[in-house]
Amino acid sequence: MYSVDRDIFAFIKPSLDAHTLGLISAAELLRDCGYEVIIGDEIISEAMDNIKHEPNQQRVLDWIIENKVTHIGISYRLDEDEAVNMVGYLMNRLKGENMLYYQGGPIKSVIFAGLPHTCEVISKVHKGFIKTFKGGESVAETLSKMGVPKERIPRDILEGSQYDDLRMEFGKEIIKSHKYDTFKPVDRATYEEYGTFDDTVEKRLNAQKTGPFVPLMRAHVGPYSSSVSREESVKQFISWAKYLADTGYLDILSIGTSQLTQSNFGEDWGGRPNGGGVPINSPEEYRMIWEASRPLLLRTYAGTKNIPELARIYEETINICWHALSLWWFNKLDGRGPYDLYTNLKQHIETLKYIASTGKPFEPNVPHHFAFRGADDVTYIVSAYLAAKLAKNMGIKTLILQNMLNTPRYTWGIQDLAKSRAMLTLVKSLEDSNFKVILQPRAGLDYFKPDLEEAKIQLAAVTALMDDIDPHDETSPPIIHVVSYSEASHLATPDVINESIQITQYSLQKYRELRWNGKIEDMSKNEDVQKRMVELIDSANTIILGIEKYIDNPYSAEGFYKIFAAGFLPVPYLWGEVDEFKYARALKTKPVRGSVKVVDEEGKILTADSIVDYARGNIQEVEYIFNQKYKA
Repeated sequence: MYSVDRDIFAFIKPSLDAHTLGLISAAELLRDCGYEVIIGDEIISEAMDNIKHEPNQQRVLDWIIENKVTHIGISYRLDEDEAVNMVGYLMNRLKGENMLYYQGGPIKSVIFAGLPHTCEVISKVHKGFIKTFKGGESVAETLSKMGVPKERIPRDILEGSQYDDLRMEFGKEIIKSHKYDTFKPVDRATYEEYGTFDDTVEKRLNAQKTGPFVPLMRAHVGPYSSSVSREESVKQFISWAKYLADTGYLDILSIGTSQLTQSNFGEDWGGRPNGGGVPINSPEEYRMIWEASRPLLLRTYAGTKNIPELARIYEETINICWHALSLWWFNKLDGRGPYDLYTNLKQHIETLKYIASTGKPFEPNVPHHFAFRGADDVTYIVSAYLAAKLAKNMGIKTLILQNMLNTPRYTWGIQDLAKSRAMLTLVKSLEDSNFKVILQPRAGLDYFKPDLEEAKIQLAAVTALMDDIDPHDETSPPIIHVVSYSEASHLATPDVINESIQITQYSLQKYRELRWNGKIEDMSKNEDVQKRMVELIDSANTIILGIEKYIDNPYSAEGFYKIFAAGFLPVPYLWGEVDEFKYARALKTKPVRGSVKVVDEEGKILTADSIVDYARGNIQEVEYIFNQKYKA
């Protein structure tokens, strides 16, 4: 048996599981605390895939001994039985070799990150020896579970964690008191066009002339069951829309249509799978939804085929309150649509021209889709700015700026604030008498825990984060996209949606009261947030200036194609069209102090100038490929 005089953490991820961000984030946290961390290579990952075989067990064991490991971490978010067996085989071998600490061996702890129920089973089977991570743990919670003493945690990590911990404590008080139940619907019927076909989101915002400002509430609603007919699913949605309209908590109903609605509207679907969401397939059904949902404002997904035509149908049937397009996304790149990237961009720009002719607002459904694919914080900001400037150039008058917080979910709150303010500052720099920006924050898509009580606490906590983006403007945020607390557990019903809105509105009121009374930190004065925001703005401006200098006609379909293909907007987790967009996915990113940054092969942070130089060097080849493929 070997002896060790220091702790060494080893993380192993079976090669079958592509989820890596949580493991990398935990490794970076430990390194920041001064620990040595090693991550299993491809050989060790493949050995874990078949750990039931003795030679693979020996291979992993030899690796543990050779590297003098004292703490083992395993990440696996796929099949529950596979995960339980995998951990079981490894633990049996470690016990058989007297490797565990209580046997006199070196292994002080074993950590497992996986699906919630898998974690519960593993914790029970191994009598609590294995510390489990279900996802959504705070920085403090993560480090505590990994046995890191407080004195080893750097000051900036402690302070970053403290802000998140305080918001969670705030959330616990809100949910524990149940006083959010007292929040009543807001009477918005104070202007003539309210609920009519002449109503707009701007009119509804401007109608609040007296009393404290209460933001508009938007929610995504999309029930579907494969056990009933398409028509019955639409009928159920219509009944949900009527209930939400009658109860009065919701202001903006986002119709969560199915993939087939977006890609094959008005066609015979035959036996093709719906893919979740409301299976609407005719203008008449949209008109029925409009009638049932009075006086709600309505919006829905853009199409992924015949995009301008569907935008016109939305105008004519549901008086869509704003349109959303994803520009680089919802096509062959992500498997969500039939078009190649260039065709998709051309269709979206044609649609933008139509939207401008209607006078309706436009929402770039863009930055978080870059984040989903591993993009860094600067790319998140730059993509939003590019989309906003394109929209302005196309004649759009009002931009709805969606800001998905907690993306990735390991993002620290102070980093989210810096990123949000940097994005808002840059996009608002485009404002003039003909162009205005309306902020719409939301919680992250995979932020919430499956435990409903904990998820409610998270909803209250993220509401506080939204209010800290611009804490001294009572009218900010003007619109909140409320992600229901049941997101990680089950589809949100109308009652869950209404309760989520009550939690959000009540939390916003109470958090503002705490600020007015000086009982919470004024985050507008937080030096860490300010410093990071300036850094992000400077880096984003460097990328934007590089794009505008080196890409001909950047605010066009051809320009957006070349920006992406050259690598100005790194997306390391891009899985589609990888040969054509090899430069877009070539640069790597990693979590750094609760943010995401671009790094080189050795893990060193790359400057914005380096990224511009890299992408600039690829432009000539990208232009040649583009001309051969699309202009020949």
